[in-house]
Amino acid sequence: MKWLKRVLVLLLLVVGYIYFTQIPKLNIISGYASKYMATSVYYSGHSLDHINSHDNNVPLIKLASTVIDEKTHSSSADVFGLMNRTAVYKEGIGSLLVQDQISEINSLVAPDRTFDSSPLPYPHGQGAALDTLLSNVDYDALEKAIATAFENNDIQKTRSVLVLYKGYLLGERYSDPYTKDTPILGWSMTKSIVATLYGILEHRGLLSVSDPLSIDSWKSDERSKLTINHLLRMQSGLEWSEDYGGISDVTKMLFLSSDMGAVQAEKKLIAQPTEIWNYSSGTSNLLSKNLKSYFDSQQAYIDFMYTDFADQIGMNSLLVEQDGSGSYVGSSYGWASTRDWGRFGQLYLQKGMWNGKALFDSSWVDYISTPTEHSEGGYGAHFWLNAGGVYPNVPKDLYSANGHDGQFVYVIPSKELVVVRTGLSEGSVYNADLLLSEIIKSIEY
Repeated sequence: MKWLKRVLVLLLLVVGYIYFTQIPKLNIISGYASKYMATSVYYSGHSLDHINSHDNNVPLIKLASTVIDEKTHSSSADVFGLMNRTAVYKEGIGSLLVQDQISEINSLVAPDRTFDSSPLPYPHGQGAALDTLLSNVDYDALEKAIATAFENNDIQKTRSVLVLYKGYLLGERYSDPYTKDTPILGWSMTKSIVATLYGILEHRGLLSVSDPLSIDSWKSDERSKLTINHLLRMQSGLEWSEDYGGISDVTKMLFLSSDMGAVQAEKKLIAQPTEIWNYSSGTSNLLSKNLKSYFDSQQAYIDFMYTDFADQIGMNSLLVEQDGSGSYVGSSYGWASTRDWGRFGQLYLQKGMWNGKALFDSSWVDYISTPTEHSEGGYGAHFWLNAGGVYPNVPKDLYSANGHDGQFVYVIPSKELVVVRTGLSEGSVYNADLLLSEIIKSIEY
């Protein structure tokens, strides 16, 4: 009997361990699978089979079984029949992981957009790119440089590469089924869009990055000293864990929270501002939520992303998804075509000028590209930098919008270059230094 009791106790401990440590992971896995599927199918136009075979065919996420419902524009996923999660797609809003009812998304407002129809050649309008041959460009070498990103593509998994030089489209390449018009999730490249919105508001004199955030719960404690600048530079000192391998602050925020900006706002200080650099997607969503304080209505806040930014530069394909509170998920959920990501880079190369109009001051580029203390020259203000030489064969004035799975918009002012690379791999698998250095060689012909 004693032996049996010990076995039962051990079994209960094992079951308890699994329940409290592994079951929540299933919730996140099914949430990721269903949300990514919904937007991929209903916005990017991919098939369920394509996403299951590629984007969702990654460790842990591939454990999910996903179905779509054309009638409700929804996607549902579970893991071994457990933790079913449903995401619903709505035009202008994106997909939302619903908690109780599919109708939850109907409370969110869609932006009122005026899509750019300018006949100017790409990237400054919606017209065809100019077929221009520049004497200092070795086009054969350029094509070979671009091709390096597609070699062994079952491993590199590059989806697109686009090169703009002095505002001219020098070259682009796509892997099937992606085209110049396919919206691609930029993941954390969206953070750089959030920064841009602050740059636009500062240019209009509506804020300064030295201003404190408008958060009521902070007014009576030491967090009241935190400024927009502290958050843009990821040096607020707020507690945060950016670990995608398990249950952490970031995964709970993205797949379990309906008010993502509030998650970071609830965190305590673990260091004084500027003492440490700590990358935090929660910080970006808090900045997204804080933007509401500059507008008189929810509709005005939702519209601003588009009417005063995307529609100004012709990013017609841009969609930044909302959370359940109606805030933009500025950390992660910005979708745009490769060409429109290229427009974003070109705006920065032109220091905020677009067709004769300044969206933000030229000094804003200096601000976002100035290294942040303790980042080892790798981070500015919601943009990544090469000041520390992470790309040894590329000019150190490079700065970029970076996203999970190898999404990049590189801006190299000294070479008048913008390069976009999207894909499903990063790190040592995709050799950014080789791609960029070979492209630069081709224009120094």
